[in-house]
Amino acid sequence: MNPKEKIIVPLDVPSFEDAIALLDKLPEVTFWKVGLELFTSSGSQILEVLKSREKRIFLDLKFHDIPNTVAGACRSAARYGVDLLTIHATNGRDGLKAAAEAVQQGANQTGVTPPKVIAITLLTSISSRQLAFDLRVPLELPEYTLEMALMAKSSGLDGAVCSPQEAKQLRESCGDDFLLVCPGVRPDWAEKGDQKRTFTPTEAVKSGANYLVIGRPITAAKEPQLAWEKICEELSNFG
Repeated sequence: MNPKEKIIVPLDVPSFEDAIALLDKLPEVTFWKVGLELFTSSGSQILEVLKSREKRIFLDLKFHDIPNTVAGACRSAARYGVDLLTIHATNGRDGLKAAAEAVQQGANQTGVTPPKVIAITLLTSISSRQLAFDLRVPLELPEYTLEMALMAKSSGLDGAVCSPQEAKQLRESCGDDFLLVCPGVRPDWAEKGDQKRTFTPTEAVKSGANYLVIGRPITAAKEPQLAWEKICEELSNFG
């Protein structure tokens, strides 16, 4: 895979107009993430623009509800023709299976390719201490994320979102066909922000990540295009 195709840039902006401005600043980016903030403000309008510009789309809405509701949401989302779609692994096995079936149904209804359904194992903003003391989960963080990923795989999902620090373990346990999408990726020259578990882009790819979600080091840079090119060059040198 071309290094440029491995990087997903988030459209983490509050409005449709801001999203268009960011798209125009980074015309070479091929894969964009649309999350809760932008989708809530602009709806499917931004997805239509991305499709018209022949961009790939990661619809990161992190569905979490009872199985029937999650299935309905996934069925509707699949009709947009997006490439990746997220749901929380904590939906449980029934919810994950329902989601996997629903995206096929939704895509068939509109004649588009079904999205890859990716499970959120654990938000990268959550530390080991928070997992134990705030969420009261008795497992160690690496063990917990592995259990979530294995459940997602056995339920028919295509991959998982995980910290790059857990990518190597998940790759070894879940196999080469299981997609790993890693946020919390920060170049050495960038600030970590609110991410607790980070790797550099080359470290993340070396650990088994298929896709890297890299936002503020690019979008908040004084010159976003130069920052994008710098990361692409780092990945090219690694490859």
